Amino acid sequence: MKVKKLDDWVEGHKKPMIISGPCSIESKEQFFVTIEGLKDTGINYIRGGIWKPRTRPGTFEGIGNKGLEWIKEAKDKYQVEIATEVATPQHVDLALNAGIGLIWIGARTTVSPFIVQEIAESLKGVDIPVLIKNPINPDLSLWKGAIERFYKADITKLGAIHRGFDSFQKTKYRNVPLWQIPIELKSEFPELPLICDPSHIAGKRSMVQEIAQKAMDLNYDGLMIESHIKPSEALSDAAQQLTPLAVKDLLNKLEYRDATNANRAFTDQLDIIREQIDQADREILEAIATRMNLVEKIGEFKKENNVAIFQISRWKEIFKTRPKWAKALNLDADFIKELYKFIHQQSVQKQTGIYKTKEKTKKDL
Repeated sequence: MKVKKLDDWVEGHKKPMIISGPCSIESKEQFFVTIEGLKDTGINYIRGGIWKPRTRPGTFEGIGNKGLEWIKEAKDKYQVEIATEVATPQHVDLALNAGIGLIWIGARTTVSPFIVQEIAESLKGVDIPVLIKNPINPDLSLWKGAIERFYKADITKLGAIHRGFDSFQKTKYRNVPLWQIPIELKSEFPELPLICDPSHIAGKRSMVQEIAQKAMDLNYDGLMIESHIKPSEALSDAAQQLTPLAVKDLLNKLEYRDATNANRAFTDQLDIIREQIDQADREILEAIATRMNLVEKIGEFKKENNVAIFQISRWKEIFKTRPKWAKALNLDADFIKELYKFIHQQSVQKQTGIYKTKEKTKKDL
């Protein structure tokens, strides 16, 4: 997939690209004062939601079409490019007529291939950037499919927004980042600009800086940060928005990383460390193979003695002791818990296969 680089989106662009502004445009005054606070901070696009797809009816669903007149006036007054979310082909027409400079497709829209296709077709021949947020559920294929639909509609100023994923588990995030999913997307589409939305991942102001820095450390191409003149009074996403001054402070504190380093000493040392990592990985895989051989052995023993595969007391013991062992080795306990969930699933699957073999043998007899 050949898409245009960020240099072709914004004249004089310098990585990272920054999109910032209110989750929702609530009034002309709120929108204009926010722009005044942000316009001299090096931001490339001011964001402003017009239509807000909400989970439940009765909540604030955006100011609607009248906000488009404020966008036109703001563009002329402040000489800024403005970005907004669209969810239907009708939104696309209205946004383009208002002079919107960038549009994005929201997480709730990305989950519907039919709507994505309709929006993509409505944008044929339009030369403005289009960003696709990840779907609300952690489905990489769905995300890739949405991006490919826009690419096939000849949209070449195309990018992706990582805003985190819904989870049934209680975590410190509003939407769990699952960094491995956007990294896999970038690995498959290396030319595709990848933007992080730390506001939606965090869900609270205190975590936005940390997540934004993590994105920069992972070589993301930009950030989308929600900003409001009075965040606590915002009609949507009040807990995660920053004042324009706080956005400026966040950007000043960010440390930016180079994609690579041409220094020979650096590359030589990097190769040595990577060889050590490769060796460690081989040892890890050998240890897992040994464990799985033991799992098969215990599965056979259970089968011979007609004992159930899943033993809750044993699982509780593993889930309690392994994180403790991990902490003693300076490893993250939550990471080890997740790792052992996968290991346990595979162990149950192997033992299930042994029991199925037993049932098939009985039938053959």
